[in-house]
Amino acid sequence: MIWEALGAVFIGLVIALSATRWLPDRFPSRSLTLATGPVAALLGALLTRSILGPGYPVQVMVAALAMGAALLSLLVRPPRRRVRRPAVPLKGHRTA
Repeated sequence: MIWEALGAVFIGLVIALSATRWLPDRFPSRSLTLATGPVAALLGALLTRSILGPGYPVQVMVAALAMGAALLSLLVRPPRRRVRRPAVPLKGHRTA
């Protein structure tokens, strides 16, 4: 049980580190991302273990990976794009 929990935390940390390295500007905070990954993976592992019972370590790790990735995806923001468009003058108004 303890090895599954430690493995899930490690998987969550690896997911969070790779997410902050791959898309650093899309996550609100590095510390929030690094905290969410391991906690989400541990939650997924514990939930899967409570449903399946002991004896399914591979399935528990897959569920930890899936839950960690799913909850980290909730933190992703859309990319910031600055689109500069010229202002369209209103009809009937004079421009300088």
